[in-house]
Amino acid sequence: MTKGPMLHAVLVLLGILIAVLAGASILGSYRSKVETRELRARLDEARRPVAPHAVDFSDLEGLPAPVQRFFRAALANGQRMIAAVHVRHTGSFNMSETGEQWRPFASNQQVVAQRPGFDWNASVAMLPGLPIRVHDAYIAGEGLIHASLLGLVSVASVGGSREMAEGELMRFFAEATWYPTVLLPSQGVRWEPMDDRSARATLTDGDISVSLLFSFNDAGLVDLVRADARGRTLGGKIVPTPWQGRFWNYQERDGMQVPLDGEVAWLLPGGPKPYWRGHISAIEYTFAQ
Repeated sequence: MTKGPMLHAVLVLLGILIAVLAGASILGSYRSKVETRELRARLDEARRPVAPHAVDFSDLEGLPAPVQRFFRAALANGQRMIAAVHVRHTGSFNMSETGEQWRPFASNQQVVAQRPGFDWNASVAMLPGLPIRVHDAYIAGEGLIHASLLGLVSVASVGGSREMAEGELMRFFAEATWYPTVLLPSQGVRWEPMDDRSARATLTDGDISVSLLFSFNDAGLVDLVRADARGRTLGGKIVPTPWQGRFWNYQERDGMQVPLDGEVAWLLPGGPKPYWRGHISAIEYTFAQ
């Protein structure tokens, strides 16, 4: 075969491969959208009315001092209560359980305040044109993670266990710095004093209760949230592991102070192992009516 026909054959094969990948990407995107619609329909079905409709600072009496400072720094008296929030992120995600394999991601997340729940829908760029599509969710008391190559080939599917539900409810609770009215006592959160810069909070959903330590910065805002143990998937098993989330770059959104940057890490014997670093590119609230 001469160079001309050989080159032509290579180009034809390359064209076929590109067409196949493009078709798979379109189909995968469609399937991911269907999965997103289904999960978020389940979120809506589990929703409950949020009451009261507005923040009342008189309800803060008796709370630990740093918690009172937080609410007064993050909210205004009379602030409308959050019923739902839609968040868009950009950032990087470490795909390795033990090493450093950071890949860029873009995601959107739907959260409902009552009954607590969320769906995080992300696209992680493994290779150009080969994204991993991820759903990480807590819906009606159930936690789940589903990841698929191009939205077509499942590479991870975990859910149904109590450990998974507890871990996902912890995520909802820690990320409440983005929707801070959820942390109010009127929304079912119990606060216990620890010291002048921290307090422990407990949230219960059905028969699941989780507790996190919230630490506050000089401005009175949350800068660190920590769990004594959260389920970490390691070698196909869920291993209870200390865990933390850090938050910074607070800015005003709809009258509230919310952090636009964050990092999440496992706390290992050798030190923190971050696996998620993200920035909020857009956040939209739906308020109780």
